[in-house]
Amino acid sequence: MIVGTTKELKDNEFRVGLTPDNVMAYVAHGHTVLVEKGAGEGAGFLDQEYIDAGAKIIETAKEVYEKVDMLVKVKEPEECEYKYFRDGLILYTYLHLAANKPLALELIKKGVSAVAFETITDDFGNLPCLRPMSQIAGRLSIQEGAKYLEKGFGGRGILLGGVPGVQRGKIVILGGGVAGTFAAKAAVGIDAQVTLLDINPNRLAYLEDIFGASVTTLYATEANIRKSLAEADLVIGSVLIPGGSTPKLVRAEHLKLMKKGSVIVDIAIDQGGCCETSHVTTHKDPIFIKDGIVHYCVGNMPGAVPRTSTIALANATIKYGLMIADLGLEKAVHKEKGLYNGMNIYNHKCVNKNVSKALDLEYVEILK
Repeated sequence: MIVGTTKELKDNEFRVGLTPDNVMAYVAHGHTVLVEKGAGEGAGFLDQEYIDAGAKIIETAKEVYEKVDMLVKVKEPEECEYKYFRDGLILYTYLHLAANKPLALELIKKGVSAVAFETITDDFGNLPCLRPMSQIAGRLSIQEGAKYLEKGFGGRGILLGGVPGVQRGKIVILGGGVAGTFAAKAAVGIDAQVTLLDINPNRLAYLEDIFGASVTTLYATEANIRKSLAEADLVIGSVLIPGGSTPKLVRAEHLKLMKKGSVIVDIAIDQGGCCETSHVTTHKDPIFIKDGIVHYCVGNMPGAVPRTSTIALANATIKYGLMIADLGLEKAVHKEKGLYNGMNIYNHKCVNKNVSKALDLEYVEILK
């Protein structure tokens, strides 16, 4: 198979779909790898490193799209890349189609086989290709939230860890999955007061065991959410429905309960966000203020630390990428059920239940 990657076009996105180590693995399996010139520079990987690993450097993204059987990216293609779509192309990347119906329709129209990192599952139902980015986004959410609590950015002027004789800041985390857990780790590490809400009692018990008295765990009822928001200096939204739209746990009316200058970091923005007033922002222009509340809703948070993010992502995705390249997509998804769950679009149809529900598209099951 011919495998390739192109330079990411999303605002301030410096990650890259393949590392030189990935290239070496594909080449060792007998595949050809094409890399767009300069694709890895933002993450610190030079063209010569790819050449040394066995890749061929291609001048333009257009040429890569035309020649490859499978394109490995990080983020969903931008609209200017839609013209490169073609029947039979395998697109292997983060897609987040529940929040991007135009892309879904274009993939269906052009006959692209789209495999989404974020819906691939392992034997335990976990999301192995989403996990490393959730871990990074969770840690970054506290780092970014702390920054935008500074008065100069419109925040309350709160130091989350406090100092002796001054009350520590209060962090509320909505969702106790991977991102929420790593946000809690970072929050505990800076000595903030932390409250974490979830609807899974077993998950709350697990987190209670991990964090002990460092984190207050609450069942995510409407009453608990409202009370927690009213007390919060920083709110982290880390709710996830794999492939589906995120429920709006923080509604517009809730903002009136919150302290002016408090901050919401909506990690879930890729899937539509868990705050009703959220909309996607960029690293270049990361925040907006609504009803006195600072919103940070960057759609590619891990792109801020591209070296760490690229290596972590590459380590997680290479297993499934090699499986597709070695066996072909159809045989690979029949062999690995979790990879089948990663398929969102195939043969001009939507083949993921959550995506089809979110976008009101016909769902077709191809694995019998």
